[in-house]
Amino acid sequence: MNEPLPDFGLTGMADAVLNEVASLAKLSCESGDPASIELTAMPLTRRDREAIEARLGRGEVAAAIDAAGRSEVWESAYAGVWFVRHLGIDGDIATETIEICAAPPILFSHPDDRRVAAARLAEDLAGAARVA
Repeated sequence: MNEPLPDFGLTGMADAVLNEVASLAKLSCESGDPASIELTAMPLTRRDREAIEARLGRGEVAAAIDAAGRSEVWESAYAGVWFVRHLGIDGDIATETIEICAAPPILFSHPDDRRVAAARLAEDLAGAARVA
């Protein structure tokens, strides 16, 4: 599905994406609504992608998620502008988005998972208290 990016020069797409990110960031601040840009659906060259990443930079927050494949998430140097990259089994990029939000949904625990974890924690603590 994800063929290697051609090694052509910049096409102008990086500038278009960056301008869209700026517009969506402004709108998101005004409305409170999240937004995203699907990068893998665009005809970007390797250099376009590198230019987008370089211009947005890296912020202080990053996470790696290993669930049904590896995902990498990092906030850009601009608060609320996130990269979310899902890798295939071969390590190549399967999908990649720029998400404009307080935090990408992939970083949030599912409510059912939290309920199960809370019950398990209570059981573990009760078991430890009985042993002590």
